[in-house]
Amino acid sequence: MAAPLVGGAFLSASLQVLFDRLASPKVVDFFKGRKLNSKLLEKLKITTRSVKVLLDDAEEKQITDGDVRKWLHDLKDAFYEADDLLDKIAYAALSSEMEAGPQNSIDRFWKFISSQCPLEKEIESKLVEILEILAYLVDQKSALGLKERLGKKLSSQKVQTSSVMDESEVYGRQKDKEVIIQLLLSDDANCNNLGLIPIVGMGGIGKTTLAQSVYNDSRVKEKFGFKAWIYVSEELDVLKVTRSILNVVSSTTHDFNTLDLFQVALKDEVTNKKFLLVLDDVWNDRYDHWDILLKPLKAGAKGSKIIVTTRLQSVASVMEDVHTHHLKEISEEECRALFSKHAFGGRNSSAYPKLEEIGREIVKKCNGLPLAAKSLGSLLHSKRKPEEWDRVLKNDIWNLPKDNILPALRLSYHFLPSHLKQCFAYCAIFPKGYRFIKEELVLLWMGEGFLGQAGFSMEREVTGEEYFDDLVSRSFFNPNGDVCWPTSFIMHDLINDLARSVAGEFCFRLDDDDDSCEVPPRTRHLHYVLRKSLLSNKSEAITNAPLLRTFLSLKAYGNIDAKVIYDILPKLERLRVLSLFRYCSISKLLESLCNLKHLRHLNLSETLIEILPESLCCLYNLEILLLVKCDKLVKLPLKLGNLANLCVLDIEGTHLQKMSPQMGKLSKLQKLSYFTIGNESGTSIQELGNLRQLRGRLVIRNLQNVMDVGEALKPTSKENTSQGVGIGLGGRC
Repeated sequence: MAAPLVGGAFLSASLQVLFDRLASPKVVDFFKGRKLNSKLLEKLKITTRSVKVLLDDAEEKQITDGDVRKWLHDLKDAFYEADDLLDKIAYAALSSEMEAGPQNSIDRFWKFISSQCPLEKEIESKLVEILEILAYLVDQKSALGLKERLGKKLSSQKVQTSSVMDESEVYGRQKDKEVIIQLLLSDDANCNNLGLIPIVGMGGIGKTTLAQSVYNDSRVKEKFGFKAWIYVSEELDVLKVTRSILNVVSSTTHDFNTLDLFQVALKDEVTNKKFLLVLDDVWNDRYDHWDILLKPLKAGAKGSKIIVTTRLQSVASVMEDVHTHHLKEISEEECRALFSKHAFGGRNSSAYPKLEEIGREIVKKCNGLPLAAKSLGSLLHSKRKPEEWDRVLKNDIWNLPKDNILPALRLSYHFLPSHLKQCFAYCAIFPKGYRFIKEELVLLWMGEGFLGQAGFSMEREVTGEEYFDDLVSRSFFNPNGDVCWPTSFIMHDLINDLARSVAGEFCFRLDDDDDSCEVPPRTRHLHYVLRKSLLSNKSEAITNAPLLRTFLSLKAYGNIDAKVIYDILPKLERLRVLSLFRYCSISKLLESLCNLKHLRHLNLSETLIEILPESLCCLYNLEILLLVKCDKLVKLPLKLGNLANLCVLDIEGTHLQKMSPQMGKLSKLQKLSYFTIGNESGTSIQELGNLRQLRGRLVIRNLQNVMDVGEALKPTSKENTSQGVGIGLGGRC
C-alpha cells in the first residue's frame, strides 16, 4: 500500500500562517522587549524561507522516495510547534491588554513584559529548539537531493458552481438502468412481497449514480407509494438504519429507546404499502443483521423493492431470492465523453486538437471508471495549455504501487492550490457518508486558522465559502440530492479515502466500534465517532495525543465519559476547536476551561449545560461560541464582553432572561441570534449601537424595558442596517 503523501503546497499554506504570525504587531512588540529574542525571531523568518523554496521539489520526490516523505512529515510537525509557540506569545500580549486595565497601552505592555520572565525563558528555550530542528531539516537537503525551485503548479481559475444536480451525469449506463427499472416495475412471481436488487461493482464505477438515476425516473415515481434513500456505509447499524427509514416514511419524528419500538412503528408505516428503499454503500454481509433489518419491511405490499449498492459480492450472497446486477466498467468511448463533459464544459473539444490528443491518453488511464474520468476532467476544466495537460498525463503518481486510492484521484489532489489542499485534507476526520453543511464547515476552517489569522470579518467567511465552492467544482464534494437534506453535500467514499491518505496521522477518527484504541502521538485533529458512549479505554487513548488542536464530535445524542470532560480536556492546552455537540450528559464545565488559551471555536449546542464558567471569559482568542438549543442555559458569563475576538454567538433556541453586561464591547460580533433588553447597567438596547459588524437576522426581546422604542432603535438601525441586519421585534421573552 502506498504511504500517505504530504503535499509541499499543503505545507506552503502552513508556512504562510507562520509568516502572518511573525509579522503580527503583538508578536513583534513582544520580541522588542529582548534583543536576543528579536534575533531569534529574525532567524526563524530566514529559516522558514529556506525551507519554503524546497517544498515544491520535495512534493514531487516524495512520490517515490520514502525518506523525502518522512522529511515532509517531520517538517509539518515543526511548523505546528512553531505556530503553537507564536500563538502563545500573541495570547500573552492580548491577555496583558485585557487584564491590565485602562492605562497607557505602552506602559501596560512593558509592565506585563517585566512580570513574565519565566514565560520569556520558556519561549526562548522552545524557539531555540524549533530553530535547531528546522536547521537540521534544511541541512538534509543535499543528502535528499532537494533543490530550490519555484513552484510550477497548474494555474487555478475559479469556476462558478450550482447546487442543482446534473441529470446528464449518467454515461454508458442506459442498458443497466433499463434492466434495473424493469426489475422494479415487475411484480415477482414468487410469494415474497419484498424484492431485493443488489447492484455490485468496484469503488468509483458508478453504483450510486446509477441508483440515483433509477430512483428519480418518472416511471419509478409512479410505481411506488413512497421512496426512501438511506446511506449505510461501512457499518450496518440495524437500529440506526431502521430509525432513518422510519423518520423518512413517517410524518412524525420518533425517538424511541429500543430497536423493537422502532421496528413495530416501521412495520405499521409500511404495512400493505408499496415502497422503494435504496440502501447505498453497504458492506455488512452478516445474515443475522440482514434478517433483523428486513423483518418489518416484509409487511409491505407485494412489489415493494429494495436496491442495495455494494462493492462486495458477499453482501448479495446473504440475501435470498435476489436479482444481482453486476456493474462493469464503461467503454473507453463513454469514458472519453464523460471526461470531455467536465474538461471542456459546453465548449467544442475539436477546437483544441492538441488537448484532445492528450485527453485520449489520459482517458485510457481511467480504466473505464466514471469517477476517475470525472475527477480528471474537473481538474483540467480551466486549463488550456497542452503542457498543463501533459504534466497530468506523465506524472509519477500513475506509477505508484496499487492501493485503494485511484491514481486519478491522487492527481486531482496533487494539483490543488495549497489553500484548498489544507481545507480538503482536514475533511479526513469526518466519517464516510457524512452530510456536509457549507456554513458549518466554513466555521470549522475559521477556527483552525485556515482562512487567515486576523480578527473575524465578512471577507473571511466569503473566502471560506469560495474555497468550498471551488472544491465542489472540482468534484471533491457533490450535492447530496436528499430531500431531507437539500442544502447538504457528500463526499464519495473513495474521495474520503483520499483525504485520509493525504492527511496521514495528523487527522484521526476514533471509533468506539473499532478494536484499535491507538491514537498516533502526532495527531492534531481528532473526531470521535461514538455510537454508544465514550468508553474508558477510548478515553485513555486520547491521552496519547497531547498535541491535539481539534476535538470534534458530531454524534446524534449520547453520553460522554466524565473523565474526558473533567480530566482529559483541560490538559489539551493546544485545542483550537472543541465540539461537544449533543452530549446530553454535559450540564456544566469546569473553571479549568481557561487552560484552553488557543481555543477559537467552542460548540456546546444541544447539551444540558446550565451555566458557563466565568473562566470562559479568559479565552481571549475565542471567535465562535455555539449554544444552539441549550434550553437549560439560564445565563451567560458576566464578563462575556471581554471576548474581544468573538464574532459568532449563536444562542438560537435558548431561553436567556437577560444578556451579559457590556455586550457592546464585542465589537467584532457578526452573528447574534437575539438580544434581550434588561434594566441593569450595560444591558440596554444602546449596547447594540456598538455592534457595527452585525449582520443577518436579529430579534430584540423585552421591549417593555424601553420607554421610546422608535427612538431607542435609531442608533441601532442606522449603524447596522447597512451591514445587512434584519431587526425583528420579539416583544416579551
